[in-house]
Amino acid sequence: MLKNYLIVAFRNLWKNKGFSAINIAGLAVGLATCLLILFFVLDELGYDRYNEKADRIYRVDADLRFGGNHFVLAVDPDPMGPTLKKDYPEVEQYVRFRGYWNSFLVRKDNQNIQENNVIYADSTLFDVFTLPMIQGDPKTALVAPSSVVITESVARRYFNTDQAVGRVLTVNDSVPYKVTGVIRDMPTQSHFHFDIFISMASNPDSRQNIWVSNNYNTYIVLRKGADPKRLDAQFDGLVDRYLMPQAAQILNISADAFRKQGNFAHYMLTPLTSIHLHSNKTAELGANGDIQYIYIFSAAALFILLIACVNFMNLSTARSAGRAKEVGVRKTLGSLRQNLIGQFLTESILVSLMSLVLAMLLVELALGSFNHLAGKDMQLHLLDRPGLIGVLLGIALVVGLLAGAYPAFYLSSFRPIKVLKGVLSTGFRTGWLRSTLVVFQFSISIFLIVGTVVIYNQLQFIRHKDVGFNREQVLIVSNTQVLGKQATVFRNELLRLGGVEDVTVTGYLPTSSNRDDNPLFQDATLDPKKAISLQIWGVDEHYIPTLGMRMSEGRNFSSQFPTDSIGIIVNEAAVRLLGTTRPLDKNLYALRDFRGGNAPGNVQTLHIIGVVKDFNFNSLREVVTPLALYVGSAPGGVAIRMHTNDLPGLLDRVRNLWTSMAPSQPFSYSFMDDDFNRIYASEQRMGGIALFFASLAIFVACLGLFGLVTYAAEQRTKEVGIRKVLGASVANIVTLLSRDFLGLVVVSLLIAFPLAWWAMHHWLEDFAYHVSIGWWVFAASGAMALLIALGTVSFQAIKAALANPVKSLRTE
Repeated sequence: MLKNYLIVAFRNLWKNKGFSAINIAGLAVGLATCLLILFFVLDELGYDRYNEKADRIYRVDADLRFGGNHFVLAVDPDPMGPTLKKDYPEVEQYVRFRGYWNSFLVRKDNQNIQENNVIYADSTLFDVFTLPMIQGDPKTALVAPSSVVITESVARRYFNTDQAVGRVLTVNDSVPYKVTGVIRDMPTQSHFHFDIFISMASNPDSRQNIWVSNNYNTYIVLRKGADPKRLDAQFDGLVDRYLMPQAAQILNISADAFRKQGNFAHYMLTPLTSIHLHSNKTAELGANGDIQYIYIFSAAALFILLIACVNFMNLSTARSAGRAKEVGVRKTLGSLRQNLIGQFLTESILVSLMSLVLAMLLVELALGSFNHLAGKDMQLHLLDRPGLIGVLLGIALVVGLLAGAYPAFYLSSFRPIKVLKGVLSTGFRTGWLRSTLVVFQFSISIFLIVGTVVIYNQLQFIRHKDVGFNREQVLIVSNTQVLGKQATVFRNELLRLGGVEDVTVTGYLPTSSNRDDNPLFQDATLDPKKAISLQIWGVDEHYIPTLGMRMSEGRNFSSQFPTDSIGIIVNEAAVRLLGTTRPLDKNLYALRDFRGGNAPGNVQTLHIIGVVKDFNFNSLREVVTPLALYVGSAPGGVAIRMHTNDLPGLLDRVRNLWTSMAPSQPFSYSFMDDDFNRIYASEQRMGGIALFFASLAIFVACLGLFGLVTYAAEQRTKEVGIRKVLGASVANIVTLLSRDFLGLVVVSLLIAFPLAWWAMHHWLEDFAYHVSIGWWVFAASGAMALLIALGTVSFQAIKAALANPVKSLRTE
């Protein structure tokens, strides 16, 4: 019986090659899209699961409020890890990371190579994370000061072998680190990626029992069976026991008074496997994903697959008139309905399997481009994933049954007497289910069109928004701290180059990750009630003009005013937080001297000399926060304002100047506009993926619309013939066949528009600064959908209108 089903199925598919090709292509595109999204989702969900203890590893995060500012951090105090292990028996082990914004320069021969993926780590690193070691002892590798563990790639880069234990890395021209371990390169699916781990004992900022500073990423391993919620509930007690006494001593205030003023310090556990998709806190160890995109793309995959199945149903029922007599003859000759259902389901599953094979080929062809678009490195490798093969076959079987169920039961229900008499009431106007499915298809497509337009507009808004500084034609040279006192000389020599307008020397730039958050007080008694928390950056007098910032009040720093050594410039957000309309000449007070480190027992007086207009130094997802600038040395970078038509030539001259002053140091540079765009690389990628999926959805939906037009044309062949004989023009026939379908698209617009507005409004709320969804977005999206539908409908309608009426009427 099955053999007969297959033979008949192949005959029917070959007989109707056009319909078969459309059917297979539509399902193949739907399946290929579903598979691409499936690979993407599995890749995103698989982050950090390579760790053997992944289900027991948690990161300790901070939720702080002080001085009018609220901070959600991925870092905490340096004693947090040791204290948790000492005081809480459910904590099995901990490890801390300490990163610095400046890169490390590692000596190779006579040159230094810039290494950015460097971190300080506790010796317990390998007790927490699964990082297979090629050479060395994981228990002792990071115990001794000046010891370092490197990846196999770094070992080969510097020593031409992965057997590098005992060798020495020279860092920043003078510091020798002994290689005590070589590990495998870190997996791609990790929320952090480091190539060099330096022992925490070498940390120059090593502190002991300082609870009021948050600079360490702390991870803990809970013992088997331990309840993380129970530990979470005990953090408030830990804060009262350790952090609040230190805060009270510094601020001269009790813990109760501290809290009554609206301040708080909370710590909580974040599961390791949730970090990549659910965490976007300050001081993350790397760029994370977003669970919202997983939901969006998973829904898109499901919808596109459903659209493809709907197409199959529409195209199958479009052939119902052609196969009605076949069904009538089969039933007359004794075929049972279940046999007919079996025949049609066999055809459906066969089409689904053929579509799966084509889909795999499409995925193989598209995976490289999709990887580039999504920033991934996914591979198909089906032979290495037998479980996935079974899943794919199961999907093909389910899709075949789902897509073929309605046509099978519908076609097998035809009554042979009516069919053989030519009485078959299957006109378009009675096909409410097919019409509903087309509305469903185009509602999804229009939803995706609106979403793509809004995402594109937001990305363009980000690209062109006035962020308070001019990022165009600004060259940034990094790691200028290696110049030491020669940084000023480097600046002066740069100004001699043609095309250079101005230069500022500072490591604090709006597009960098360098930040320094500190409290300032409005009176010399350091009353916490009058404290404000803000960024405090050391800059020079050329900072504001070089970056094209604008003053709101007061003046810029100037070497002609010696008192500027205690002067500061605040932004408008800081003025709002101060609650004053006359900020100039107001004094603020600090716990430390920012120019010379800590000054225990002393209070540093700072005098406001100017107010700079707000500029964005965080993502546009966040509002501009308070900031103060002071004249100080922070030579981590040099920003060069240029005006030249010969950018390559100027870049060569800057490189030559650098080489003459720092011959053994790498010339590391970037352009500020590129750095700005990298902040939104994730949004750019997701926008591209959304456009890709929207295009596929529209393509597959158009196939469904084509199926319905074909169905209607077949059902009304004789009507069209009679109308033409009676004098109807081609335009009349096209209008007749098109208006009902365009009506369905209009209904789809009415359904999709409010849903799209709600979803995109919710997405835009994640940005502090965003576009509004204007009426023109819906007008443009609707016009696009109508034009696409009209083009699809007109093609088949014109074909039907141009057909010779003699052929359709000669049997009447």
